[in-house]
Amino acid sequence: MSQRRIKVLQLQNYYNVNASDLAEQIIQALPTDRYEVTTAFLRGRPGPGEPLSKAERSIYFGYSKSAVSGLRLRALWALFRHCRAEGYDAVITHRFKPVNMLMLLNRWLRIRACIGVAHGFGEYDRSFRCWVARQLLTPAWRLVGVSRAVRDYLIGAGAGFTSANTRQINNAIDIARAEGLQHPRDRAREMLGLPPDAFVFGAIGRLVPVKGHIHLLRAFAEIKSEYPNALLAIIGDGRARPELEAAIAELGLQGRALLLGARDDALQYVRAFDAFVMPSLSEGLPLALLEGMSGHLPVIGSDIPSLKPILEDCGGRIFPVGQHVVLAGHLREVLGLSAEARAAEGARAYEYLCRAHSIEDFRRQYRELLVELLEGTRNE
Repeated sequence: MSQRRIKVLQLQNYYNVNASDLAEQIIQALPTDRYEVTTAFLRGRPGPGEPLSKAERSIYFGYSKSAVSGLRLRALWALFRHCRAEGYDAVITHRFKPVNMLMLLNRWLRIRACIGVAHGFGEYDRSFRCWVARQLLTPAWRLVGVSRAVRDYLIGAGAGFTSANTRQINNAIDIARAEGLQHPRDRAREMLGLPPDAFVFGAIGRLVPVKGHIHLLRAFAEIKSEYPNALLAIIGDGRARPELEAAIAELGLQGRALLLGARDDALQYVRAFDAFVMPSLSEGLPLALLEGMSGHLPVIGSDIPSLKPILEDCGGRIFPVGQHVVLAGHLREVLGLSAEARAAEGARAYEYLCRAHSIEDFRRQYRELLVELLEGTRNE
């Protein structure tokens, strides 16, 4: 008689399935002959032509933002009935709300293997949230931080998370896929409308204040006259675009700093850049930086907790967050490198990426954590 497959629910706050979605990579880590995976989203659903999850089944609860805020009793009751009817053996939850909801419900559901993934900082800054987590945390739970900095934040938050129940599993990218998508330098520049002979500093990220693009513009303005052949290109869009456009005009960067808008699979254009810059004010573990490394580029970033250890380990350049004058100095340094030295710096970053952020290791670590939890409860 064949063995029953292990039933796993992966719960997320809102639908956001895309090519670099790491929740989808967790699904791919679980062999279909052993695991039956359902993915569920509290909010949102795919529109026409948008991608679907690779899970065997997808569930869209369809709640509004307000319905999953506050007491969220209706959502809790629907989620409880669903889990009770399905009899899941394990749950993997992402970000605060799904983690909090399953911690509460598991007092009655008694699901034996529970993983909560924290993708950034601030979720446990409130003392009440920490108190609730301490009351609800049971031996069935393991928390995962997506970087060393996020893991350290969880352990230091006072929410009951310790070195025994909290793990570090670095965010990752599919390096082979990334390199396969990337266009050669000249073709990528042609597609972005960039001149073939310019030196291009590149950045990828939403145009929102926390990404720190204003500081990158100010830094580039410091060097624009010294290096008339240098350009700054930013891929992404968002609510800060008017502010950044105004800054470009004020700093005299028209034609030198280019806001290229949002692009599908932006990593395909990475080789259009000569160096990659990440001026963020806050991040969990920035996938865009890893994508820059996949293009064999020198990397520059701020010294926020999630970036600094990566930049130290990969041989990147680090500046104090928000200090554009120091960042400008690093831009000058990279411009002063020979082509050979710049290529060597990019090669070091790529080697680190392969060593510390490969998708194969990411999948293996989630698979092993799930097995550890399931076998631990079986042996109790």
